[in-house]
Amino acid sequence: MALQIIDYASHEYRQMLDLRHQILRAPLGLSFREEDIEQDKNNILIGAFEDGKMLGCCMLVKEGEMLLLRQMAVLNDLQGKGIGRALLHFAEAITRDIGYRELNMYARKSVSGFYIRMGYIQIGEEFIKVTIPHVLMKKD
Repeated sequence: MALQIIDYASHEYRQMLDLRHQILRAPLGLSFREEDIEQDKNNILIGAFEDGKMLGCCMLVKEGEMLLLRQMAVLNDLQGKGIGRALLHFAEAITRDIGYRELNMYARKSVSGFYIRMGYIQIGEEFIKVTIPHVLMKKD
């Protein structure tokens, strides 16, 4: 498996949009708006690939003084195989390389256990975002 930073509007980016839609948006009855896609050009886009096929993805988003991990997605049949863990470690390394001391995220409550196992802590109470429960999490 290869981990890499993806160029906006590339073939790999199109795969990323497809995966994010399939795993994160479609199950909630949501689709991407043009402004969502436009914002991606300001983010650090990360993908996990094997033989040119995207297995998982995430992105790093600067929001004020915070750096957020967003849009983590792994193909359903490959979840639990270490792809999310590898993506997270890669994102954390990039976070350090660009000078941030902590990584934050608005994690779906249903997957917060994964992030806790990866050393993240929950900050504050649960809240609703894109129609489902989320929690703010961070790791120094």
